[in-house]
Amino acid sequence: MKTVFVAGATGYLGRYLCAEYNRRGWYVIALVRNAHTAGPLTADSIVEAQATLPDSLTGLMDGADLVVSALGITRQTDGLSYRDVDYQANINLLRAAERAGVRQFAYIHVLNADAMRQVPLVAAKAAFADALKASSIAETIVAPSGYFSDMEGVLSMAQSGRIWLFGTGQTRINPIHGADLATVVADATDAEQKWVDAGGPEAFTQTQLAECAFKAISRPSRITYLPDALRKCLLRVLPWVTPRRVHGPVQFFLTATAIDMVGPAFGEFRLSQHFQIQADLAPDKPQGATR
Repeated sequence: MKTVFVAGATGYLGRYLCAEYNRRGWYVIALVRNAHTAGPLTADSIVEAQATLPDSLTGLMDGADLVVSALGITRQTDGLSYRDVDYQANINLLRAAERAGVRQFAYIHVLNADAMRQVPLVAAKAAFADALKASSIAETIVAPSGYFSDMEGVLSMAQSGRIWLFGTGQTRINPIHGADLATVVADATDAEQKWVDAGGPEAFTQTQLAECAFKAISRPSRITYLPDALRKCLLRVLPWVTPRRVHGPVQFFLTATAIDMVGPAFGEFRLSQHFQIQADLAPDKPQGATR
């Protein structure tokens, strides 16, 4: 039985990765920061370590055939930077994998990274991807266009009553469900592909994305278009007037929404279905709404 070591196992994608490799018959080792708060994971073994502390990784990958890292900052609440986590913590994982003799390392990157290297989040990810390609370990880099979970911010805006878009709303994205992306990653590692760009089966303009969110909550679309010059101004000003935990993800969002984030289509899950499920779970579901 082959063994996979999954870093970032408790994240949106990480849970699907554990489940997908388990389904394929792999022995799954899930790396978590705290096993008591990790929640249910489809894994044969759960190990605790801080990837930002290289000594804590010693011996954990012994016997592993593959490391898959979906590790990265999602909420900056502990004072760590993108460089600390998206780059250095992954470097720590890579060096531990090299010492353990792991044959293959897969990393979850981001689509169109070269066009967004000025964004700290993307710069850290790109720097690690460069280091991985220079390693003696065989690499597989998967660059998704965006997760369904990322799109939930659009649904939240719709639930608040209005969606604000920059420019004409015509840039496009085809986000992918975590389960579909996990399949892409597992297929890519099985085939030993070096790089795979990936998106979901449906592409939306920003306007269509907003309309999809309003449809899920059975409300008429209320969309306001803001000048793109305002977006550019915010990109310059926000780092000076907001903490890093605020302007970091906003910088990525403001940059990504200005370019087409459309990758090759994979999977079956539809965003409209995901929005519908999330809308039905919302505690503030409007009275009289029909489904």
